Amino acid sequence: MAAPDTRPRRPSLATLLLIAAALAAAGSVGYSGLRSGGGGARAADPLAKDWRTVGWAYAEKGDSAASAAAYRKAADIEPDNAENWSSLGEALQAGSKTVVPEAAAALRKALALDASDPRARYFVAVQRDLGGDHKGAIGDWAALLADTPAGAPWRADLERTMRETAERNRLPLPAAAPTAAPTATAGIPGPTAEQLAAASSIPPGEQDKMVKNMVERLAKRLEANPRDADGWIRLMRSRKVLGDAGGAAKALQSGLAAFQGDAATQARLRSAAAQLDVSGT
Repeated sequence: MAAPDTRPRRPSLATLLLIAAALAAAGSVGYSGLRSGGGGARAADPLAKDWRTVGWAYAEKGDSAASAAAYRKAADIEPDNAENWSSLGEALQAGSKTVVPEAAAALRKALALDASDPRARYFVAVQRDLGGDHKGAIGDWAALLADTPAGAPWRADLERTMRETAERNRLPLPAAAPTAAPTATAGIPGPTAEQLAAASSIPPGEQDKMVKNMVERLAKRLEANPRDADGWIRLMRSRKVLGDAGGAAKALQSGLAAFQGDAATQARLRSAAAQLDVSGT
């Protein structure tokens, strides 16, 4: 009789994608979860869809140049699809500390095709902020927030971006903007069909690496900006799913320390930890 397989079981592809989708929603500027909400031509060409899938996969691996190249291909095939252009703009601009001219042109093209495209609207505001118009950027984000559904997975990050920009530049928030971190427990958004297709095409070892890299990026972001309860809950959940009980406990401890003196948020973190079976309080 064959000996039992004692090797640790890796999370299923579906589980990895759930983590990836949650972490994508948690990125401070990684708004790949944004989808066009209105006009503009929708996906019709299978080849363009394939190139978008490739662009998403490269973005999740951290290769922005390859991601942009793939989105250029999609835009060449479907030049009237706003999502191709806003995705290209994101790939070119995300992570840059200065305005990228090609990204600006791609975002303008996206908005010309679909003025409601949330990804394009977000990154146009990012570019205004980078150009020194912090007040204008906050105003643009506030307008986007007003058009964002309550359950949108990127809403909490949009709110946080507005708050942090206002605090950093000593500017007031618009009257309708949130003044405190959101308290509702954020659920993990499910992956889209294109994301599932992209992850399915990546070898298992690369899937693991992709998700682990995303977890580490979230951890580093929380080290720099620790007052993010949703982020600590996502990190606890991700560490737990990946079998890192110690890392999950450490995330809980760090989150509690970040909210020292905030009993309500600490209670929320402890409640989430109990649901996830994370010890360390």
